Amino acid sequence: MPVTLFTSSRYSDHLTPPGHPERVERFEVMQAVAAEFRTSGGTVLEPRPASRDELARIHGVDYIGLIAETAGRATALDADTFTSPDTFDVARLAAGAAVTAVEHVLAGEGRRACALVRPPGHHAEADRAMGFCFFNNVAIGAAHARSTGLQRVAIVDYDVHHGNGTQWSFYTDPSVLFVSSHQFPYYPGTGSASEVGSGAGTGFTINLPLAAGATDADYELVYVRVAIPALRQFNPELILVSAGFDAYLDDPLGGMRLTASCFGRLTSMIVAVADDCCAGRVVAITEGGYHLQGLAESLRETIDALDAESDDRADAGAALKGRPDEPARRHELASEQERTGHADAAVNADTSRGQATLNVVLPAVSPYWTL
Repeated sequence: MPVTLFTSSRYSDHLTPPGHPERVERFEVMQAVAAEFRTSGGTVLEPRPASRDELARIHGVDYIGLIAETAGRATALDADTFTSPDTFDVARLAAGAAVTAVEHVLAGEGRRACALVRPPGHHAEADRAMGFCFFNNVAIGAAHARSTGLQRVAIVDYDVHHGNGTQWSFYTDPSVLFVSSHQFPYYPGTGSASEVGSGAGTGFTINLPLAAGATDADYELVYVRVAIPALRQFNPELILVSAGFDAYLDDPLGGMRLTASCFGRLTSMIVAVADDCCAGRVVAITEGGYHLQGLAESLRETIDALDAESDDRADAGAALKGRPDEPARRHELASEQERTGHADAAVNADTSRGQATLNVVLPAVSPYWTL
């Protein structure tokens, strides 16, 4: 199997107050999915904690010390981000899973990896915990990859919330391409199309802000038109995925209408780029997802997409059918079908939200990428 899972029973030791959406039951779902994968013959490995030096590639030393000081007690860092006695150790282990998975893939021990972790990380900024997040797992993983000598690392974030912490970590850095699709306007309020990076990093942040109610077809349109072409042009040596599943249609914290299978198809598109650009090297790290059944189904779809061989994706289904009044889109979707085997009966569905996103994203991003 091409994909290796990284997880630990310790992730259940991070406790949140009663009624909090980022609850232990989320990890019980992840454990069940990992157990299914192991039973089917897959490899599930224990990660190591991130070192303070690894955390410090993204977070300030004083901030790391602040989180360390919460060890052994429960604290409220903001209105929705709480520590418990073991949170510091568990958060280090979540960041460490990203680092361990990156090391595994770069060492050639496997082409793809998926870290099933909590707490999530993409909202954590250099000196600020927020949005249930303490350390920015995916950013720490990307920084670790760069420390090994990689020149180009891409991060794709399809969580329903914008990954503000990840964006700011690399906003001026042309060596890391950050692509985020998210509900907008929505928490945390960042992620407009005009946020494209600054200084040397201008053009290397791509935001795909989608209105509430966006469907599979809307997401797939903006990925095919913007995210996938930009990824290919960037030619990454490694792709990381912030795999949040709260854009699922029944998720209590999101207003999107994605099916579980859409997460699999988006992941397949990303893996197809990796197959062409970087020997298939992809590391996915879990973020949000608060509807337990949706979390389970979406995670299974994502793992299946990571685990599929190129030929499996090529045989996944019939070619996409474009809308008769959109010949350019039909051609682009069919081209992506050739690369990913992506078959979608919803292509003829209403894509007005996706088109509205393209109307603001293309002018902002086209100066930097051929789209």
